[in-house]
Formats: sequence, C-alpha cells, structure tokens
Amino acid sequence: MTRSAAWSTSRSTLQVACLGRRRPNWTFATNRSFSLSARLRRGHECSAHRDARIKGLGREITDTYAYVKDRYDAPKYPVVLAHGLLGFAELKLAGSYLPSIHYWLSFRTAKTTLLTWCIRRGIKEALIAQNIEVITTSVPPSGSIEQRAAKLARDIELHANGRSVNIVAHSMGGLDARYMISQLRPKGVGVKSLVTVATPHHGSSVADYIIDGIGPENLSRLYRAWNRATGWEHDAFDQLTTRYMNAGFNAKTPDDPNVRYFSYGAMLVAKPPLLSPFRVSHRLLNQLEGPNDGLVSVESSKWGTYKGTLLGVNHLDLINWSNRLRFTLRRLLGKKQSFNAIAFYLDIADMLAKEGL
Repeated sequence: MTRSAAWSTSRSTLQVACLGRRRPNWTFATNRSFSLSARLRRGHECSAHRDARIKGLGREITDTYAYVKDRYDAPKYPVVLAHGLLGFAELKLAGSYLPSIHYWLSFRTAKTTLLTWCIRRGIKEALIAQNIEVITTSVPPSGSIEQRAAKLARDIELHANGRSVNIVAHSMGGLDARYMISQLRPKGVGVKSLVTVATPHHGSSVADYIIDGIGPENLSRLYRAWNRATGWEHDAFDQLTTRYMNAGFNAKTPDDPNVRYFSYGAMLVAKPPLLSPFRVSHRLLNQLEGPNDGLVSVESSKWGTYKGTLLGVNHLDLINWSNRLRFTLRRLLGKKQSFNAIAFYLDIADMLAKEGL
C-alpha cells in the first residue's frame, strides 16, 4: 500500500467514546474514511477512540495532574532525567543576554518578566524542592541510539558516584536507556527502574512517512546538509522508523529482569489547531496507529507496566515546553487547567518512592 493510500485508508470498525451528558458511543461501518474532527462537531471532547489494533488506553488520565499537591514522597535513589531527540541539557541562545533554556524547562535569569513568571519553575527545580535528588544528562541530539546510550552511561557514572538510579526518560531517551541497560551494562551504573514517557518503543509512522517520502537519493543529500548546518549526526532519524524498532532494535534489546520498567503514553483528543506543528503528524498517526500525542502513538508508548494514557496532552506538553504559557492564559480566561507537567513528574517520583525505589 502506498503512503497516499495509507493516508486515506478506511477503517473496518471505529468506536469513539466521548465525554458528555449522554456519553454517546458511535460505531462507524466499513469503508468510512477516518476523520476524528468530523465526529466531534457536536462539541464533545473525545476521551478514547479505538480500532482492532488498539489494545486499550489503560488508565485514562484526564485531570489527575492538573495541580501540584502539597507533598510528594522522595524515592530512595536519584532520578535521572533523560531527554529525547534534538534535546539538550542547557541551551544558550545569546550568551548572557538571554536566559539559558533547559530541556526540562527552567529559565535562569536574574530579571522577572511576564515570560519568566509564566515559566520560571522547571521540572528539575520542582523535584529538588521536594528533596528528590536529580541528575540531568546530555546526549548527542540526533546521534544513533548507541552513541546516545554511551553518553548517557558516562553522565550517570559521573554524577551518581556509584549509587543506583531511577531513570525517567522522555521520547527517544527511553530507547537510549533501554539500550544502555540491556547492551552496554556499564559497571559504574546501577539502574533500579526505567520510566518512559511517550517513547516510540515500536517506532513512529511519522518517521516512516518522512523517510519514505524523501527517498534514498534525496535523503543522502539532506543528511549531508544537516551535518554541515548543525554539526550533528543524523542516525537517529532512521532508527525511529517502525521497521527498525520492530525488526531490529526490540529483538536485540531484551529487558533486564533486575530492572523495573514503567511507561506512560499521551493522546490529543481533538484535531490540533491550524498552526500546530502536530496537525499533519497527528492525522497521519491517527490513520495508521490510532491515538497519539502528535509524534508517538499510545500503542508505541507501551513498555513494561503501562501506567496510563494522558488525555489532551501533546508531545511537547510532556516536558512543559508548550503547556505552561498556554495553560496560564487559559486560567486567566477562567478555563480549567487539565495538565501540569511538573505535577506529573512529581507524581512519577512519588510512585517510585511507593514502589520502594
């Protein structure tokens, strides 16, 4: 089947369960092409949509992490934050003239402005405020999983000082951690648990679509241009395809029986707005894989003990990159806040503590 055909592929059975007073449940017959937005014209917010390939969303998380609680328990072992594709530990945009940006969102600045008021407290700082020891890592932004995993191991060895750790990884960071645990097995690193957040354990059809659409010849030229412009490797892009993950990576990267594995997924419940970077990718993933956060499907996010699906959350909301300002504006307009990334990561730490980790 071609990509254009897959884009408009029809569903044999599509069930959409929506929130509302009557909580209607529609089933659409064979040969109806998939269009979630068309099914939502009555004004309902969709909480789940499934087809035969979706085993279920697990625990459907709506507003559990809307607000930060007064207290969270601290886990026994330090929490390592592992970033995803194109991530970084700290990014300086203009030397000392602008505040530095951290992947886990904190702006370091001596001045208080509306912007820093809206996003002044990051995930790392919130964890530290609850007496949770945090280690942040920095791996090659678009390097191969093997390269990124090796750097992840070195960073943990440097900062953990021989202590065991819990790894909390966003997106591709979960693949780096799995490879490090399974294949590298560094002597100076002891891992008690791995919590992955929207990690493409089974790849992403978005990567398939882009790479197949560009074609081998054009892809080589594009990669050369990427390397010249950024100085970064390009291997990560090929490794995020469904073919590579399912046919290669997962088979050679078994879980360590001494490590606890947990995972979370996320999904948007309505079509992204016109200017959203996830508008096209969300539609594509809906067609091919089902519920998704704009870049990674719920089904691909599942690994180990699946802790649930965050509803109405996109891939960048999960690291606090986009939701802080947006939800601040929503509050000013009197609209209810549904997700706070800081509350989410604090709850992950609390969960690890309750698991004895």
